Amino acid sequence: MTPYEQAVRTELARWQRAMQQSPSGFSRLSTTIQRRINRLIPQGIHDVITAAIKQMTRAVLYGAEYLTSEPATDLTLTERDAAVATRIDWYRKAGAAEGGVMGAGGFALALADFPLLLSLKMKLLFDIAALYGFRTSDYRERVFMLYVFQLAFSSQDRRQATYRLLADWQSHSQQLPDDINQFDWQTFQQEYRDYIDLAKLAQLIPGIGAAVGLVVNYRLISHLGRTAMNAYRMRLIAGSNAAGKRLI
Repeated sequence: MTPYEQAVRTELARWQRAMQQSPSGFSRLSTTIQRRINRLIPQGIHDVITAAIKQMTRAVLYGAEYLTSEPATDLTLTERDAAVATRIDWYRKAGAAEGGVMGAGGFALALADFPLLLSLKMKLLFDIAALYGFRTSDYRERVFMLYVFQLAFSSQDRRQATYRLLADWQSHSQQLPDDINQFDWQTFQQEYRDYIDLAKLAQLIPGIGAAVGLVVNYRLISHLGRTAMNAYRMRLIAGSNAAGKRLI
């Protein structure tokens, strides 16, 4: 095992512990406050966000425009991580620029930022999957990406359950139904909305929308990228351990 692989395994172990932590009192309080705030948000805003999520999840599963190049092969873990880090950096800069422009454009453009940001996040996941060597034309890989998305943007209660599915993906993927519509879309949408609503609503405030949009988009994409890196590392390491081989 190379020093880099050892460092990755140490980082991954820390991340795995964090994913399995029980919700803290502060976390539960934050969730309760967020849900109360959501009840005060005009239904029209909720409708925009929900519609964007529904359309994006359909596009992820059925839209050819998200397909990337063939999965990368014959790369070391170091090379894969470096390529993924470069992609994350590009997407978070693009997301920050887009959020800044939309936040400065008033209420209508700030609302338009939701589907645009979601599109960037999903495209990033497709790129990351391919760089780690997974074939995104397989619908089960697309379901894995949706779970990664849910892992990044959900409450700690939901995060624990989602992590367990990803940690045992080899077994869980064999039990997936042929009908993708059995995926729990409602929970997926609600958890994402609850996670980002408070931060993104500040983007609608005149005078600070541009700054909020820039910072929030940058951080959300960074968080998703790091979550995806560790989720795919977990699969690669599990596969290498089972096969008794070095990571490639």
